[in-house]
Amino acid sequence: MKYLIIPILFFTNLIYAYDQAALMHAFNSVVMVRGYQDNGSLGYGSGVVVGENQVITNCHVLRGSKKPWISQGDSTFAIVSVKSNPWHDLCLLETHNLPGKPVPFGITADLTKGQEVVGIGHSNGAPVPLTIGGLIISTYPNDDGNLILSSAKFRLGASGSGLFNMNGELVGINTFKPTGYGSYYAVPVEWVKTLLGKDEYDEFPIEGKALWEEDEDKKPFYLQIAIPKAKEEWNKVLSVTKKWVTNEPNSTEAWFEFGYANLMSGNDSEAKKAFQKSLEYDENNSDPIFELIKLSGNNETDIVNQYVDKLSQINPGKAEEIKTLFKK
Repeated sequence: MKYLIIPILFFTNLIYAYDQAALMHAFNSVVMVRGYQDNGSLGYGSGVVVGENQVITNCHVLRGSKKPWISQGDSTFAIVSVKSNPWHDLCLLETHNLPGKPVPFGITADLTKGQEVVGIGHSNGAPVPLTIGGLIISTYPNDDGNLILSSAKFRLGASGSGLFNMNGELVGINTFKPTGYGSYYAVPVEWVKTLLGKDEYDEFPIEGKALWEEDEDKKPFYLQIAIPKAKEEWNKVLSVTKKWVTNEPNSTEAWFEFGYANLMSGNDSEAKKAFQKSLEYDENNSDPIFELIKLSGNNETDIVNQYVDKLSQINPGKAEEIKTLFKK
């Protein structure tokens, strides 16, 4: 994996329009959160300045630590209070004399598949924040926000780091990934807003299970399929997604994943029905359009052309990919 410090990233990796000054502000808002654990080891993660003397991070970064602190460069800042929501895996830390200015917030409902985003955090404990670009893969409604799946990779030390759009707005906090598989999840910025409005304070150490640590059969369906899908265990994915569409019949993502599991299991006709159902609930979902184009091939030229035109409007990257496939 190649990480680049942000001034280089700006001029080499970004495809779409971006606000350089706003992204530099985002870069400067990222801090490191540290704390000694009960066993004497030093734990660390990342955080983002979201208010005057306020830093958001993941609660799991702070587990077992009674006196964590914030650092930025050579400066350290004592934490004087904390507000927490362990289930959302978010902790709001308050300190004094923190020089960073708060970042602006985006809206996860405005995110679209294929949209470019940037993750900024202290992966591997790097003293200077590292950045990696990626694309929105999908979003999933959850507790008045949309949990984000992106291709913006992060490693140990970047838990609690920021996921930003190209306008430098914070859209999520990078939080977890299934061990050994390339799926990167960020919890929504709307959950940060809720925590900012919380009145009561908590005490260290912070305890409590996060939603992504729930028993496998109790997790949201989109998390239940994460590892089986990465391992291409299509019978398992098919079983879970069948329950998903039954429990959430109006979910465009449920129908897409059900269709994709059928497709990978050789059930093309069932896959096509499911993809069409997915589009009934979101006509701008580029994933089922992409798969329907491939399934239709050259046999339904008019329909394919309509789908390609639609894909070009909502996800140009996918449109180019499908055009390349058809040239082969």
